[in-house]
Amino acid sequence: SNFHFNSFVHKNKNSLLLSQSCKLLKRFYLNGMHKPGDVILGGLFEVHYSSVFPDKMLCVRFDPPGFRHAMTMVFSIDEINKNSNLLPNITLGYSLYDNCATLGIGFSAALSLATGREEHFLQENCSGTPPVLGIVGDPFSTFSIATSNVLGLFKLPIVSYFATCSCLSDRRRFPSFFRTIPSDAFQVRAMIQILKHFNWTWVGLLVSDDDYGLHAARSFQTDLAQSDGGCLAYSEILPWGDNPKEYERIVDVMRKSTARVVIVFAPRMHLVELMKEVVKKNVTGLQWLASEAWTLVDGLDTPAFMPYLGGTLGIAVRRGEIPGLRDFLLQIHPNLHQNNSYGNDLVKQFWEHTFECKFAPPPAGWVEAGGALCTGQEDLENVETDFLDIANPRPEYNVYKAVYALAYALHDMLQCEPGRGPFSGHSCGSLQRLEPWQLMYYLEKVNFTTSFGDQVSFDENGDALPIYDIMNWLWLPDGKTKVQSVGVVKRSASKGEELTLDEDKIYWNFESKQPPRSVCSESCPPGTRLARKKGQPVCCFDCIPCSDGKISNETDSMECTSCPEDFWSSPQRDHCVPKKTEFLSYHEPLGICLTTTSLLGTFFCAVVLGIFIYHRSTPMVRANNSELSFLILLSLKLCFLCSLLFIGRPQLWTCQLRHAAFGISFVLCVSCILVKTMVVLAVFKASKPGGGATLKWFGAVQQRGTVLALTLIQAAICTVWLVSASPAPHRNTQYHNDKIVYECVVGSTVGFAVLLGYIGLLAILSFLLAFLARNLPDNFNEAKLITFSMLIFCAVWVAFVPAYVNSPGKYADAVEVFAILASSFGLLVALFGPKCYIILLRPERNTKKTLRFCRYRSSQSIGSWFTRKVISMYDIFSPEITNLFQFLQIIRPTIIYYSFQFSFQY
Repeated sequence: SNFHFNSFVHKNKNSLLLSQSCKLLKRFYLNGMHKPGDVILGGLFEVHYSSVFPDKMLCVRFDPPGFRHAMTMVFSIDEINKNSNLLPNITLGYSLYDNCATLGIGFSAALSLATGREEHFLQENCSGTPPVLGIVGDPFSTFSIATSNVLGLFKLPIVSYFATCSCLSDRRRFPSFFRTIPSDAFQVRAMIQILKHFNWTWVGLLVSDDDYGLHAARSFQTDLAQSDGGCLAYSEILPWGDNPKEYERIVDVMRKSTARVVIVFAPRMHLVELMKEVVKKNVTGLQWLASEAWTLVDGLDTPAFMPYLGGTLGIAVRRGEIPGLRDFLLQIHPNLHQNNSYGNDLVKQFWEHTFECKFAPPPAGWVEAGGALCTGQEDLENVETDFLDIANPRPEYNVYKAVYALAYALHDMLQCEPGRGPFSGHSCGSLQRLEPWQLMYYLEKVNFTTSFGDQVSFDENGDALPIYDIMNWLWLPDGKTKVQSVGVVKRSASKGEELTLDEDKIYWNFESKQPPRSVCSESCPPGTRLARKKGQPVCCFDCIPCSDGKISNETDSMECTSCPEDFWSSPQRDHCVPKKTEFLSYHEPLGICLTTTSLLGTFFCAVVLGIFIYHRSTPMVRANNSELSFLILLSLKLCFLCSLLFIGRPQLWTCQLRHAAFGISFVLCVSCILVKTMVVLAVFKASKPGGGATLKWFGAVQQRGTVLALTLIQAAICTVWLVSASPAPHRNTQYHNDKIVYECVVGSTVGFAVLLGYIGLLAILSFLLAFLARNLPDNFNEAKLITFSMLIFCAVWVAFVPAYVNSPGKYADAVEVFAILASSFGLLVALFGPKCYIILLRPERNTKKTLRFCRYRSSQSIGSWFTRKVISMYDIFSPEITNLFQFLQIIRPTIIYYSFQFSFQY
């Protein structure tokens, strides 16, 4: 330890006295400036940016901006002393040191501020005001870490104006550290705000190998992941010193990467070495984002670098206005400070650097080499120097705010009323016994507004409300460069973080004059989901279309959501649309065809019925048992009409009625044909000797009763079916995912099977009886007509069953309607076609003369006239019927084949 300072051991002024007096153990030889006052504020500045160590530490390479920062603190204290409203009757003094950009010197200077410059500066009991009550500085993060680690033990407030490392926000480790410049944590968030604004999600990161760069890299990666604002294509550490191979490797990484945006957290010296390699390899087409460490430094906006760095967007310390500062700086002259009130050594060094002269006595050989001697009367206004460049006071503005923050905290402390103070026993701090930890209490609560309009206060981590300017590097047509402000990023207590950009002012160093695209993978459009690529950052992904029934209406959605049950995905998969409804409609081509065919069949039945009624007295009609013929035509008309119940949106009544009407209509028709067949057989049998007794069972009453009984059985089957398990409309979503199929479920499969089975039983019985009677003597051909009609009927319905079972939705209804219409037309054509042909086209054959009568025993039940005419009918149109029967026999397999094809097609 270089000092023994017992008054700082504890924040309570009643600390244990370890020695009879407090004195320095060692004195450091440092460049400094001092001015006495009632309260002294310390300062640490980079007046030189290098040092050498011969016999003792020697600072070299004068830094005019650093000296300007120190003089800004002097100006601020002078302005406060002249302000009657702030710290009235109290004079502030200062004690400033040059850290020479060297950690050892900076740390020694901080210890010197804490211990004081005098051999005995306190009373014998170590009481009194400490050497400094607070320190403005250090500008370097690494130096601030070192000094705060030590001085924080004694709660000595340190207010830095340029240390940005986010690590310094750790209140446990640095309890007395404050700063008026935003931390790198906010700078990182500001960078991320810019990335989000331009949708740059694929970026490279370069950082310096020091606390500033490494903490910035760690913070950037963490915040970038948490904000979901993008990914790092690469992250590289820029080496210190001359290391061309490492810079070459880093530039190769940049050149090969698809990232078009490069973020750099590093000081100027790293950028110079990096850009030399960039120029060498001609790496163009990059958008650079600069941290505040190099946004405004000189030496980078050169004609050699600007083709590559033009258009750079950078974070810069907030620009402020400090009225009167330039006039104050112009008043500095060495001859005015011989009493060392300002520190003549630093002023002389500034003067010698600015005017390139030496004060007497000059170094040996200086005059002989033609060097000039300084008089102290040189005019600052007549020389170009960075010292007077305050057009954009940025660090100076932070120094100004730091000094005023300490002054306001001291002012608030001295306004405390005894007995109402915040310390133990409600005590207050007094000017005679001030302690740094007391000032720190008020510094945490300070809140004021500068003349420029910026609010200054500190959060729980000692960070001021952050605000940065967004700068843009312009490369003008005449080859000159300009750095202009294009926006602001700040955080307010009420609105949080805000980014404001004037995009019209931004210069883009690209042919398109537009912001570049920098993404690993393009955004997934609505209708697709984002699928991560294995082993790659989250910004690299594939876009997979959502499957049927699922949608994604957001960009870069991770999942596709299923549509509700009654909805389906749109073709673009970006929204749900109501599912299409499907049923056999009157408005679609298939429904129109079936409806037209049904009505056409009904019309044909009506026409045939009209023909038979009109010609009812002719032998042809009378010979065909006209009553049963009329009943068959009526039942066929009902069969045609019942097919209409299968068309249209299923309703409860149509579902219940369609199969009942279909079953009863067909049973009525087939039972009439069955009875008619039985009559034919009875007539033939009655024509034989001893067969007349059988005709008594086939009279008109028996025929009607048989038809009625057979039909009532079907009606009973339908009634039981409807009562036990009635057919009902059903919304089926199993056939098609994107459609709702409205159909009638049969309710009871057994009921439906019994209904069809009963029709089939009657049809087969009619077919068998007609087949047995097909070769009756005397050319009797009615049985052949019935045989052929039943053959068509059975063929259609045998084909119907597998077709119906394998047809989904409306096509099942279409198959059933087709079967109904096909079988109805088959019966109509086969039974009545030849008869109408004779009646209409061959009327010469529709006479008694042309009808040959078979000899048979008269049947009282049927009537001799009917029997004679029926038995001799075959003679009249035998050739036509025979040819037609042979033709249909040939095409029967074809009909059956295409019936199956139709069913499987749907």
